[in-house]
Amino acid sequence: MSDYSPNPNPMPAPSMTQTSTMAIISLIGGITGFTVLPFLGSLAGIIFGHIAKSEIKKGGGRITGNGMATAGLIMGYVTLGLGICALCVFVILPLILAAIGISTSGYSY
Repeated sequence: MSDYSPNPNPMPAPSMTQTSTMAIISLIGGITGFTVLPFLGSLAGIIFGHIAKSEIKKGGGRITGNGMATAGLIMGYVTLGLGICALCVFVILPLILAAIGISTSGYSY
């Protein structure tokens, strides 16, 4: 007789995982926000990052890409924050200084 006996409880096949397309778009948007399109890329990274995080949470382990979505969100928020700071320094601050009569040109007459 043979010592071989078939396994009565075979292991189930691993479930197929899929990377979230929204997470990939979020990462691309975050990178684009740092390089080519600062405002639009940042917004895309933020919006698609939040959509991807929701999709991954609802996916029950079948959808991956949480790291890409997080990276897109971080890059989007950082770029948007830097853009708002630059707007304040280069646009709003000179307007306020001009309104109160302080010259920003550095020349005195």
